Amino acid sequence: MSKIKYIEFSGTEHLVDGVVGESLMEIALSNDVPGIEADCGGSCACGTCHVYIENNWLNKLEEKSDMENSMLEFTDNVKENSRLSCQIEFQDDLDGLEVKLPESQY
Repeated sequence: MSKIKYIEFSGTEHLVDGVVGESLMEIALSNDVPGIEADCGGSCACGTCHVYIENNWLNKLEEKSDMENSMLEFTDNVKENSRLSCQIEFQDDLDGLEVKLPESQY
């Protein structure tokens, strides 16, 4: 099974099974990963599932949509590698993906 590593701001790691077709947000919620609130339930309307994707993985993801970019404008601590986890669908080629969680969501 493919794995995803979620890393809390404190450095605590959560290695979980990836589920093809589910969003990184859904997978985090199913595995009780702290720091992903997902207030809007994954409709790209709140920014509470903000994550940082390690740079070496960014080219494997679909580009951010205009809607995702707009939501990130209202999110704290945005960086070049900021994404909304509700907008990233897990696929097998993302096995080993590392996702860092911002301090602002704790």
